[in-house]
Amino acid sequence: MPWAKARAATILAEFEKAESELVGKAVALTDGKAGTVENVWLDEFHGLRIAIRGHEGKWPVSTIKMAEQGSARQTEQANQGKSEG
Repeated sequence: MPWAKARAATILAEFEKAESELVGKAVALTDGKAGTVENVWLDEFHGLRIAIRGHEGKWPVSTIKMAEQGSARQTEQANQGKSEG
């Protein structure tokens, strides 16, 4: 495989890995916006960018201040269980 094709394949594999790790996760950004990651893009000018459900726009992944370990749905279910008990 030519080196350019190999590098492109590596980039796409890393993008898919980042996408699977971020989509559906609860995050807070450094500017105070928080929510669930809805989509991930690879922007040629800014790198990896994310969209947060309920907020218009796309933000650099570098602005993530906190990310939940589980999915946002798992976090919501856990929080509901705490308030019911």
